[in-house]
Parts: sequence; structure tokens; C-alpha cells
Amino acid sequence: MFDKHLTPNLLAAAVALLSLALPEPWQSLLLSTGLFALSGSLTNWLAVHMLFERVPGLYGSGVITLHFEEFKLGILRMVHEELFAKDKVERLLSQESTPSEGDDPTSQAKSGLADAVDLEPLLTAIDLDAAYDQLVATIVESSFGSMLAMVGGETALQPLREPFKERMHGFLADAAKSPRIQAAIGEQLSKAASSERFVNKLDTLLRARLDEMTPEMVRDIMQRMIREHLGWLVVWGGVFGGLIGLVAGLFGVLA
Repeated sequence: MFDKHLTPNLLAAAVALLSLALPEPWQSLLLSTGLFALSGSLTNWLAVHMLFERVPGLYGSGVITLHFEEFKLGILRMVHEELFAKDKVERLLSQESTPSEGDDPTSQAKSGLADAVDLEPLLTAIDLDAAYDQLVATIVESSFGSMLAMVGGETALQPLREPFKERMHGFLADAAKSPRIQAAIGEQLSKAASSERFVNKLDTLLRARLDEMTPEMVRDIMQRMIREHLGWLVVWGGVFGGLIGLVAGLFGVLA
């Protein structure tokens, strides 16, 4: 397996050692190439290592753990300023869509907020049996109650329970998709997300979670994200260092 941190250094060292067994002018040429490549890859490897780990005697190493508190404050500030600033909440939550000619952009954004919410679980949770019972109670208590009693009372209405529930569920589902309802839901979501109470609660949750994190946890998270890619600095440091060494060696041979 190709190790971007170790392989370039080993190859550069191997080239430098191999040059010692060759006659001139190849010895000077390969020695210069190997040493320059080793210098480039080794210093870049050390720089990547110092980013995450403290090295005794080297000022500035372990920058992530040393500036841990600044990282925490930066994360908190980024969430507040970039994600939950009042002027950005509606744009963040609304779906991307191209306004039609004559459409109100504000209404469209609020509609987009509602589209992002699945209302089906909410509609399913509504107790339509209770709604039907209230309808029957209203009929019984009205002037039609005596007429209903003549044909069997509330029992006579029981066969209508399931058709009522199906029709009511269909009505609520259609109503939830209407632009007016979607705009109203979007407005409430936008107000809730940008409210001071919501932002304060979010701030409390973020601070509590960040306080649980240690410098080592932050270092490990950042290592997983970027260390693999930073390994290419070591590779290219060795490549360009070798090229510079090769050019230097050629000048020495030709001089």
C-alpha cells in the first residue's frame, strides 16, 4: 500500500544511498537528486506532523491542540453568523427554485419551507375517530337529534365512520398541499428558526457539546478529514525537491 508520508522519504533516501555505489558523474547527479528530494519530502512530512502533534523544542508545533479554545469559538461563531443569522435563515431553509413570472418571492420561499416538511406523519397522527365522535355529538345535540333517535340514534350513523375518516384524511392531505397552507407553514417555520428563543437554545446546545470535546478529540476529527490529503504535500515536496536537486547536479556536472 502506498503510504504518502513514508514512501517518498524512503525512495529519496534509497536514491541518495544508491548514488554512493555509482561512479562519477552519476554519483554527484543522483546524490544531489536524492538529498534534495529527501529534504523536500522530510520537511513537508515534519510540517504535517507538527500541525497535529507537539514536537519538543519546535515552537509553533501542535497548533490545533494549542489553539483549541480558538477553534471552539470559531465553530460557534461560524454557526451563528453563517447558518442562523436572521437574514439567512429563510434562504437557508427554502428550497432552490426558479420563480415564475408574477410570483411573490417571499411566498415562494415560505412555500419551499413547507415542501421540505413531510406532513403525512402529522396527518396520520390526527385522531379522526375523535373528530367523527364530535360530529355525531353535535348532530345529537342539535334539532336533528330527535329525528335521529327515531331511526336508531347514534348507532345508525356508525356505518358512516370509515367513509368519513377516508374523506376527511383526503381533504386534509389536499389542504396541506395548497399554496396558502404551505405559505402559512413556511412562515411559522421561518419565524421559529430565526426567533431569539431558538437561537439561544441552539447556542446553549452548541456550547454544551463543544465543552464536552477535548483538544485530542478535535485533533482526531481534523486528522481524519485532512491528513490523508495533506500527505500529497510530502509526495510533491519530494518530487519538486528531486527536480531541483537534479538541475543542481546537472549544473555541477556541466560546470
